[in-house]
Amino acid sequence: MGMANFNKNLFVGTGGVEAINLSHFIGAVYGMENMMGRADNPLRAILNHCSTKYLQDELDLWYILTVIGPNNSTDTTTTTDTTTTETNNDSTTNSLQVKGLYIGNDIECYNEACRLSSKVNFTRIFPAPTKMVVYLDEHEFHSTWLGNKAIYRTRMAMADHGELIILAPGVNRFGEDHEVDDLIRQFGYSGTERTMKALKDHPELLQNNLGAVAHLIHGSTEGRFSVTYCPGHLTKKEIESVGFNYADLEDTKTLYQFDKLKDGWNEDELNGKFYYISNPALGLWSSTDME
Repeated sequence: MGMANFNKNLFVGTGGVEAINLSHFIGAVYGMENMMGRADNPLRAILNHCSTKYLQDELDLWYILTVIGPNNSTDTTTTTDTTTTETNNDSTTNSLQVKGLYIGNDIECYNEACRLSSKVNFTRIFPAPTKMVVYLDEHEFHSTWLGNKAIYRTRMAMADHGELIILAPGVNRFGEDHEVDDLIRQFGYSGTERTMKALKDHPELLQNNLGAVAHLIHGSTEGRFSVTYCPGHLTKKEIESVGFNYADLEDTKTLYQFDKLKDGWNEDELNGKFYYISNPALGLWSSTDME
């Protein structure tokens, strides 16, 4: 989604399931590439309008915003130097620290935090990888509902017709609950157009599950690149039924020994050149400048 926090925490964070699902749906329909990492987007405009109309004259609201990044991260401004990109984003320890603290009662507080976050949390990759390997920690990621961060956090970096390989030893289901799991199994990650058609054709199943609809869009590549899932506990038939390619986890771990890989570019004689990410939850990757 777009930049988090600020008044989103008030309207969405306290708005219950309906507000959460609707906000995710708005972002998904607008387009992930148009939303992610951008302070200015339609959902944020709605939230800012609501703040102005309903809150600013009624409550003395102050916001405390933090920007958090890897403890060895430096300024990740745009670079065409591969070595610099790797060094700036070596997250082998995955430890975090506060990079900025912003306190204010207006939108400029949020905008200032976004400007720093664009430097700390976004990694620009040049050229766009034709092959990317992402590891999902088995203790953190047990479903594609969470594990598909590997897709939507990297989709702005992936080259057209490239391949995203996801090593997912802990993934044993699609949804975090049975209802959503069933919906994912039924409709799959088939792209925005087909998902919106499914919403129209099956309102009894999807109209009250707009969060699931958004997730189906988030987890699709819109056909631009392929996803090969290597799950620890789902079958080839299950993975392929929702629109992904399947590869055996142990075989793939032999090809890509994640415990020996470094975050960033790697190259070997067998696999050629590929980009590795040890934890997709820690950032956002793009092959173009974020304006």
